[in-house]
Amino acid sequence: MIPLLKNRIQFINTASSLLLLAVYFLLSACQSNKPEAIAAITNREEIPSLILEELETTITDSGKVKLRFITPEMLQYDRKKEPYRDFPQGLHCIMYQSNGEIDAQIKCGNAIFYDKKELWELNFDVEAVNQKGEVLSTEQLFWDMKTEKIYSDKFVSISQGESVYTGTGFEADQNMQNWRIKNLSGDLELDE
Repeated sequence: MIPLLKNRIQFINTASSLLLLAVYFLLSACQSNKPEAIAAITNREEIPSLILEELETTITDSGKVKLRFITPEMLQYDRKKEPYRDFPQGLHCIMYQSNGEIDAQIKCGNAIFYDKKELWELNFDVEAVNQKGEVLSTEQLFWDMKTEKIYSDKFVSISQGESVYTGTGFEADQNMQNWRIKNLSGDLELDE
């Protein structure tokens, strides 16, 4: 009977040792979180509420396509004071006329849409093309959907056939039909 009791005590000691060893490893693996790490996790404003990949969306009016947006990624931040949608990998927007023909296109390397203001901020390698084939190139362009205007305070270049116009500052209607460069620069050819 004593050998059986001895084995049982040895088993309990081994099990207790393993349990204490497991608790030791668990406790040593846990570290107290720093306040910055906790704030980063709990600051829901900084975390996108929605992430979409390979997004292609169409906006219609009375069954006719008005706009088409194509982007590799969209991040929506609707918990911020100024809610916005971020397109960190760029955006391609196509605007259509009522007859279905393409009216204008805009491409950029990064875009942000401010929901409340209905304002687009397009950045990095911005290129806009209108129906006439005129091409606007700049590093930053704003598109105000309320006023249906596009504008920039940065350096712009507009190619119109073989003519190229450059300057700082630009404004036009959203279809880039009636445009104006504010501070023209470069050489201009004039017919006498």
